[in-house]
Amino acid sequence: MSEILAQDLVRSFPIRERTAGIGGTIADLFRPSRGERCALDGVSFRIAAGETVALIGPNGAGKSTTVKLLTGILMPTAGTVRVGGLDPWADRTTHVRRIGAVFGQRTQLWWDLSVVEAYDLLAKMYHVSAIDYRRQMEHFDAVLGVGPLLRTPVRQLSLGERMRCELAAALLHAPPLLLLDEPTVGLDVAVKLRLRAFLSALRDEGKTTVLLTTHDLGEVRALCPRVLLLASGRLLHDGPLDTLLSGLGGRRSIRIFLRDAATDAQLDNVPDATRVGPAELLVVVDGANSVAERVRRLVNELDVVDLRIEEPAVDTLVAQFYETPR
Repeated sequence: MSEILAQDLVRSFPIRERTAGIGGTIADLFRPSRGERCALDGVSFRIAAGETVALIGPNGAGKSTTVKLLTGILMPTAGTVRVGGLDPWADRTTHVRRIGAVFGQRTQLWWDLSVVEAYDLLAKMYHVSAIDYRRQMEHFDAVLGVGPLLRTPVRQLSLGERMRCELAAALLHAPPLLLLDEPTVGLDVAVKLRLRAFLSALRDEGKTTVLLTTHDLGEVRALCPRVLLLASGRLLHDGPLDTLLSGLGGRRSIRIFLRDAATDAQLDNVPDATRVGPAELLVVVDGANSVAERVRRLVNELDVVDLRIEEPAVDTLVAQFYETPR
């Protein structure tokens, strides 16, 4: 059964000029637009109930527009979208009770309330029973550590604390669909790992459909078996991340930190390594080779104290996609 069904989605926005000054602003109200910008151009995809899917692409690709269409914030210019069998725009009152959403740059909590006051209000809005509310709060305290934050005013939370509370707020009414628009942007590594572990457990339960937009391919690899790649409003790829990477050569980098400065003799044994520091090397691995096998060989050939596997940036990935012959 499909939780999300999008068919030939198009969304365009008028392009308007802005003139300085009060007179210019008034004149702009009567000036026609200079045309339209197409944010989505015939996008179609289907997401089954219980799937965890990543929506990736460079800035301006249409990711946030897609999420807003799924939430019912925006109406499509053309095409159709159904979420749980409902039209998000036309059936918005019923639809919003079935979804949870977290926007990394915006908050759904009230700045002047404490966290628990905001949760109490959300519980009443979504008609969450007292028993379910208590059970949910116990769960969120155990996995997200929100308990010590409940009496804190939302405005006094750090970014990491707020995002943990935002995620709990989005799931308070146990929605079957969770939409996450760059929820980890700006977070430190410790908070990212905690949220990643929570979302991983949510994925494994298979009860909640999750659509995640992100620029972090490590996050995608850890959480999402399936990837939708958008660029310039068009869907370029729908499938596993590894399939996308292998189709592009799958280039990943292994950054190696040695105990001592690498000698010329050592570098002769690793001809594909680039020296980036006295005791730091970089090896690029393409899709034809196993990263794990390459790491084993490097550890055997060099005195390695640490290493890091680096994914390509999303913008780089899209650029490679365009450059790869089809």
